[in-house]
Amino acid sequence: MAKQTVAEQFIDILVRAGVRRLYGVVGDSLNPVVDAVRRSRALEWVHVRHEETAAFAAGAEAQLTGRLAACAGSCGPGNLHLINGLFDAHRSMAPVLALASHIPSSEIGTGYFQETHPDRLFAECSYYSELISSAAQMPRVLQTAIQHAVGRGGVSVISLPGDIAAHPAPQRSIEHALVTRRPTVRPGDAEIDALARLVDSARRITLFCGSGTAGAHDEVMAFAERVKAPVGHALRGKEWIQFDNPYDVGMSGLLGYGAAYEAMHECDLLILLGTDFPYNAFLPDDVTIVQVDVRAENLGRRSKLDLAVWGDAGETLRCLTPRVRAKSDRRFLDRMLKKHSEALEGVVKAYTRKVDKHVPIHPEYVASVLDEEAADDAVFTVDTGMCNVWAARYLTPNGRRRVIGSFTHGSMANALPQAIGAQFLDRRRQVVSMSGDGGFTMLMGDFLTLVQYDLPVKVVLFNNSSLGMVELEMMVEGLPAYGTTNVNPDFAAVARAAGAYGVRVEKPKELRSALKDAFRYKGPALVDVVTDPHALSLPPKITGEQIGGFALSVGKVVLDGGVGRMVQMARANLRNVPRP
Repeated sequence: MAKQTVAEQFIDILVRAGVRRLYGVVGDSLNPVVDAVRRSRALEWVHVRHEETAAFAAGAEAQLTGRLAACAGSCGPGNLHLINGLFDAHRSMAPVLALASHIPSSEIGTGYFQETHPDRLFAECSYYSELISSAAQMPRVLQTAIQHAVGRGGVSVISLPGDIAAHPAPQRSIEHALVTRRPTVRPGDAEIDALARLVDSARRITLFCGSGTAGAHDEVMAFAERVKAPVGHALRGKEWIQFDNPYDVGMSGLLGYGAAYEAMHECDLLILLGTDFPYNAFLPDDVTIVQVDVRAENLGRRSKLDLAVWGDAGETLRCLTPRVRAKSDRRFLDRMLKKHSEALEGVVKAYTRKVDKHVPIHPEYVASVLDEEAADDAVFTVDTGMCNVWAARYLTPNGRRRVIGSFTHGSMANALPQAIGAQFLDRRRQVVSMSGDGGFTMLMGDFLTLVQYDLPVKVVLFNNSSLGMVELEMMVEGLPAYGTTNVNPDFAAVARAAGAYGVRVEKPKELRSALKDAFRYKGPALVDVVTDPHALSLPPKITGEQIGGFALSVGKVVLDGGVGRMVQMARANLRNVPRP
């Protein structure tokens, strides 16, 4: 019987850790590992067109399952392409193992063809990045990498020279049981008691929830009812906390809406639950703040804290709720709920009124109809930029839907690759990529991956022929938009040429039927919706500096002969103005 190679042992250990797919692009130094995959009955090689796609796909799979996922790149340029998707996975707390294949071990340090030092390059986007320079290091180094990725919730990278991968695996190697799930963390009694005292002494309490409340919906609702607290959320907390929530006051931040901002600033105790919300400009500085987080390093890095609680959000609330006195005064809660309702009626719902004849189509209308037509258990992957805005404001969570995006790393071109990872998990589940034309074209080659594997991903393309969010950023800074225009093809025709279903929508009355037809189609489909490039996203709280910068930018555009464009923008955004 032939002796097992390092590559074969590598694959066997991944399978034992629960990995079922290895996303990547084949190539020279990676060939021994790919051949081991070919001979494996338990692991599938997913051939994508760009390694960045491989990393995003693995990250999406890990986020949806909570289990380890894996990707691979060949030496030098091949594994370098992984880095953006790995940054995203790491910052999203997705357990991903990346194999960075390396040049021949005898040539490392000589400036050899395609030489890089991946063990150094990936250090910033991983908890563990190590070079296997000898077969004797296996399997301990790989097992250690897996424990880091799963145990800490992030990325591990193994750099493996192709010649080492082809060597015989060491005899009598130690293979041990692998951790495949993270435990929950309970705070100490002293911290729970201190938090209970703050809660009992506060009259107006607000909860602001992030992705750390995943699986803790019931606990959050029970606590909010006991202390009569409005509940706001960050973008990554939306899918976990907004549904079945009678205390919902919306979302804060640049993409926010509703009364979350007011609830956070008008309370006297703000509890940040499982959120590393990065925009401290939206956080108050004159109220008592408590932060609860499973990662101790997150505590206090966004705002000054009066109490830091290291623990899982659900475990913390299960301990806390029975210890606090029930409150009966609902005045603060009811006032915030009323403000939230008024904000939705006056602004957000106004976006989709009287749009049946508006051309180009309002993107808000597209998101609203998509929300209505998509399946109750759909997985949405969302491009960074304006698609983030429309998803945040119009997709309705229900406890079964999932929303994945580059919400922390903020990369373009994430939606299509993440949809690939989501669809491989379950071909029967509806997966919708909400793509912007900028992000889609950046990694458009991997639309062919959908066709090659007949993945039934539905790409809904918000095609405004511009980098819309960048334009808004420029205008807020007082700069006229420049370098943000895209000259696009008929994407539906491109999809059909590739062998997929494609339809182009230019009139609002065509939208609903186009989405229904695409969703009924059994294979990959693309709906190219031509949307209004002048639609802007306004945050829930606008500063004087932002208004000044916007006005300065408008002035520059007008002086440069762009008065017509400003009229178009004004008309397009009348729906942003609150109704009395």
